[in-house]
Amino acid sequence: MGDVAQDLDAKGGALDTAKDLFAGAAGGIAQVLIGQPFDIVKVRLQTSTAYSSAFNAATTIYSKEGPLAFYKGTLTPLLGIGACVSIQFGAFGWARRYFENANAAAHPLGSKELGYGQYFAAGSFAGVANSVISGPIEHVRIRLQTQPHGAARLYSGPLDCIRKLSAHEGVLRGLYRGEAVTIWREAAAYGTWFLTFEYLMNADAARNRIQRSDVPSYKVAFYGGLAGEALWLASYPFDVIKSKMQTDGFGKEMRYKSMRDCFAQTWRAEGMRGFWKGIGPTLLRAMPVSAGTFAVVEATMRAIA
Repeated sequence: MGDVAQDLDAKGGALDTAKDLFAGAAGGIAQVLIGQPFDIVKVRLQTSTAYSSAFNAATTIYSKEGPLAFYKGTLTPLLGIGACVSIQFGAFGWARRYFENANAAAHPLGSKELGYGQYFAAGSFAGVANSVISGPIEHVRIRLQTQPHGAARLYSGPLDCIRKLSAHEGVLRGLYRGEAVTIWREAAAYGTWFLTFEYLMNADAARNRIQRSDVPSYKVAFYGGLAGEALWLASYPFDVIKSKMQTDGFGKEMRYKSMRDCFAQTWRAEGMRGFWKGIGPTLLRAMPVSAGTFAVVEATMRAIA
């Protein structure tokens, strides 16, 4: 009987993970379509001094490059971010079930619900797992977003960009440039993201004495939006450094020798303000993007439950 129970648990866990992955992919597609215009403004502000504000960056991009410029490099994240968000929710679901089983084993008569430290750890695990593909995907997206317009452009598309980046010092030092700071960013960001959302959802369910699945969709979206704000406030300086390293030149044109060197140069040149450039449009983007992501994921999970 014990072997049968373990087999059923394994099958149930695999099915739950598959559902998490599918729902995450749906949320990832929504995330890209909502957030891409905001993202290109954020990256331009982080990596250039040509714009006085987010509004100035947006209007300049529109006037000089046209409306389609706000969706530059969208193919890569549309395919990649769907996979990234799928991994985030799949890994978070796996880690959550791991902690639930550990809690049940440690306290057979108590609740197996996660503590908020465990929610943060599960989210951080999801972020680190996600960083393996989010690092190169975002590197390619940033290169495409910041390249010159028209005939002077450096890359003909995502595949050409991947090929050329990999040609510089190999895949690890070329395509995966900035991976160390990406891991730090993802751990802080997604630990905070999932923790905030789970806290708000659990608090609402307890306050109104309802099941979590009965929390209205508009509240799911609102709590997801607040989680998005918390995500960026917890991780934005890491994101700035990542963007600087992933738009840096190669060889003799390289300004930053390492993540630490990039932090030091940014501090000397711009002070604390340098680590928060572009935070305005990022927070403006975070609310609808994160709201849409969690709303779609929760709706999908409820539909396939």
